[in-house]
Amino acid sequence: MLRKAADRADWLGPIGVALFAGLLRFWNLGYPNAFVFDETYYPKDAWSLLRQGYEGTWPENANSEILGVPQHIPLTAAPEFIAHPPLGKWVIALGEWAFGLHPFGWRFMTALLGTVAVLMLARIGRRLFGSTLIGCTAALLMAVDGLQLVMSRVGLLDGVQMFLVLAAFGSLLVDRDHARVRLAAVRDTYGGDAVRLGLRPWRIAAGVFLGAACGVKWNGAMVLAAFGLLTVLWDQSGRRWAGARRPWRSMLRRDALPAFLSTVGVAFVVYVGGWAGWLFTGGGRGGTGGGFDRHWADDRAGLSADSFLGVPLPQVPMSWVPAPLRSLWHYHAQMYDFNTGLSTPHTYQSNPFSWLVQGRPVSMYWEQVPNGQRGCTASGGCASQILGLGTPLLWWAACFALLYLLWRWFFRRDWRSGAVLCGVAGVYLPWFQYQERTVFSFYMVVLVPFLCLAVAQMLGAMLGPEGCTPERRRIGAAGAGVIVLAIMACFAFFHPLYTAEVIPMTSWQDRMWFTSWI
Repeated sequence: MLRKAADRADWLGPIGVALFAGLLRFWNLGYPNAFVFDETYYPKDAWSLLRQGYEGTWPENANSEILGVPQHIPLTAAPEFIAHPPLGKWVIALGEWAFGLHPFGWRFMTALLGTVAVLMLARIGRRLFGSTLIGCTAALLMAVDGLQLVMSRVGLLDGVQMFLVLAAFGSLLVDRDHARVRLAAVRDTYGGDAVRLGLRPWRIAAGVFLGAACGVKWNGAMVLAAFGLLTVLWDQSGRRWAGARRPWRSMLRRDALPAFLSTVGVAFVVYVGGWAGWLFTGGGRGGTGGGFDRHWADDRAGLSADSFLGVPLPQVPMSWVPAPLRSLWHYHAQMYDFNTGLSTPHTYQSNPFSWLVQGRPVSMYWEQVPNGQRGCTASGGCASQILGLGTPLLWWAACFALLYLLWRWFFRRDWRSGAVLCGVAGVYLPWFQYQERTVFSFYMVVLVPFLCLAVAQMLGAMLGPEGCTPERRRIGAAGAGVIVLAIMACFAFFHPLYTAEVIPMTSWQDRMWFTSWI
């Protein structure tokens, strides 16, 4: 009875934080009634997937016709070249299927996933640190992060990918715990070298989520590599803990191949499956009735016309490979060239070095409101903006927290710190190779859960270790509480810039702490 009561209590906190996050994300979700930033692409692509199975083309005036009264949806059957895989747009399409092609419909799924991610983070934090308080603290911090809020209220792909990466991390964490339970049960009988861990469904689930993350944006592949390494290292340390005399050899013999198949193998199948709409749409030759370049290989025996991933490919006969798959390979070569060669200057592009300190947030929506309109009473007029700005105090605190975790991992061999740092490395570090590419700070919404876990771990350390004096606990709790309250107050201060609230121009200027934010 006591155990059931404790289990309920362990869920009440996370659910409460998630409900708070959901209120913030769903409140007036259909506002503004406009295409916000790259919503001009993905919601329309999602609608096309829903109706045709592939991305079609739209006329230049499509946005005004979609938002007009009466609504007109001028979708054409001609295929459109797209820069990202279709899976994230299929997710957005679920909301459009339920509610229609309008702002609430194309933002519904990102708001839902952004809310569920807060619940997941609370449970992940509890499992990682063994504390419901620390888990709920991490979730509360994410609930009041401005960047996560903004990306949960727009129909873009990055919020979908954030959810999938976090789900994969949580799945691997559950798999680690289950593997330790299995090792503990049989190590005295078989020893850490000989035991087989059998089917590991949670690691397969991680492979599914990671494949789906790659199917939203290709940078999910870097996270796949990082998490694949993480789960292998956990297997090695588990066998060493179980008394294996040669833990590396045991891991390589018994765990490496299953780990590869469960993560990379499963992820590959899921990724290709995300292209099902493109693969199975019909139409005539020349790409007039199916996805872009869907029939490229119909009259070709080779695999590619030029190169793939920047590597020249010889014209090797590959007629035994089905034509749709060869066309898909060629399409990927074009997508890779586009994404790696994108260097068109943009007002709000930024360098990854500035992302952690929020040096150049992205203005996703801006409207100057004259006095007397839309409730504006300020003589100098008003502003309505959506700014992709992470809550500044949270992100700045996270910079110190990451240094603390590095110290814990390197000097104390703290596996929990290493796990969080692995997520940070897989999400953040790969972007430094694209110094010439046009990139934006809002990509780091995928990083937010790991930053919140880092800050929560640092705040937990402030409470003091078990057995410390009550006075030490009170001082630590007061310090941690002040930091959390300061972050929440900072979020409340910037909240109008996250939701396009109409505020006096002077109030908007007060929130422009740095000229690089303008």
